[in-house]
Amino acid sequence: MKFKTLAIATSMAVIGLAGVANAQEIQRIGGSPTSPFVSVTAVPTGGKTLYFVSGALPTPVTRPAEGQPAKWGDTTQQTKSVFENLKKSMAAAGLTFGDVVKATVLMGPELNFQEMNKVWLTEFGTAAQPNKPARAAFFVHALAAPGAQLEIEFIAAK
Repeated sequence: MKFKTLAIATSMAVIGLAGVANAQEIQRIGGSPTSPFVSVTAVPTGGKTLYFVSGALPTPVTRPAEGQPAKWGDTTQQTKSVFENLKKSMAAAGLTFGDVVKATVLMGPELNFQEMNKVWLTEFGTAAQPNKPARAAFFVHALAAPGAQLEIEFIAAK
């Protein structure tokens, strides 16, 4: 019985050490020093690395000023802006939209789903970039930036 207990303890110690080694290989890329999250987290998985790309919001068309809220633009403007912000984050990790394998789309109540999809199809499933990711899309009550109507996050593999 002591041998079996020792074997189990040894196996668990080896598994624990492997977990520590893998945790040390995880890369956290981008993001502001004051932000509560990073832009991209890279997790090696034995031949490929998975990249978890934080959700990106649009950049306001006009920033809030003199007590006035930010103006975010229409669905097309917001979708294009979110894609540009994602491209910047992903470029820091050496990624492109061709590496995206999963997307989650969070849409505010005023977002036009069909218009968002029109812009989506200019980035995915094209002759220049034929890869399409799996995707889930949800309407939500509100996003982190008041008035913003779109946030998209990705999982990429390379």
